[in-house]
Amino acid sequence: EEEKQKSQDLENKLKHVMADFQNLSKKTQSEIETGVNNKISQLMLEFLKIYDDFIRAKEVLSVNEENSKGLDSILKNMDSLLLANNVLPIDAIGEIFDPNLHEAISIIDDPKLDDNTIVKEIRKGYISHNRVIRPSLVEISKKQGENKND
Repeated sequence: EEEKQKSQDLENKLKHVMADFQNLSKKTQSEIETGVNNKISQLMLEFLKIYDDFIRAKEVLSVNEENSKGLDSILKNMDSLLLANNVLPIDAIGEIFDPNLHEAISIIDDPKLDDNTIVKEIRKGYISHNRVIRPSLVEISKKQGENKND
């Protein structure tokens, strides 16, 4: 009887140790994934600075159709790199301002639009792994006569 109880106790301890090990394994895996995703996001944020510069250069140089085709090809490769790393653009124009996704840098009076409608995107924002890595810089609308400091 005593041996049976010891065996049962050891079996219960083993189950607890196995459960603890599985929980630790899941937690470790989750922390590794989070760390990797954070590093990818940091790298992609740095890449986005180069990407923005490239788009500005393309706008200047695209008066020549030959330049434009070559630059479009490079831009397509850059877009593929972003997509492959789960970096997605944030929709902005026509959307309602969301402080979690957008950063308003100016306000315009427009009685035809609902308040806080994004009318212009100054700089594209991006998300990666359901986290904002760079908010969109936007211009939003306010109806005339309303306090702009709301």
